[in-house]
Amino acid sequence: QVQLVESGGGLVQAGGSLRLSCAASGRTASIYRMGWFRQAPGKEREFVAAISWSAGATYYADSVKGRFACSRDNAKSTGYLQMNSLKPEDTAVYYCAAGPPYGLWYRRSDYPYWGQGTQVTVSS
Repeated sequence: QVQLVESGGGLVQAGGSLRLSCAASGRTASIYRMGWFRQAPGKEREFVAAISWSAGATYYADSVKGRFACSRDNAKSTGYLQMNSLKPEDTAVYYCAAGPPYGLWYRRSDYPYWGQGTQVTVSS
């Protein structure tokens, strides 16, 4: 099993930045990629970004491309989501997820391990 613990959420003004962390423990060798998803109240959980654990290849949703960036520190078994130029529309609970090397970057069902979520609120 893999456990994921998220941190770094909070309240920021539009145009500000936040850095989310996702610390993995347990069977971390099972992590080949880490994805980030978000869910606003009353809306479906949507894909935000993902990164491969070894090569560090990244993939982003169009809505955050150019503003958000994934990174990871394999020695710490921790992934990061740097969020810049935040907009009120980015307000949501953000979830990190981890999974195997196969599957689609953006498909929730391809990630078997999930963090608890962290609230990001962007004020206007």
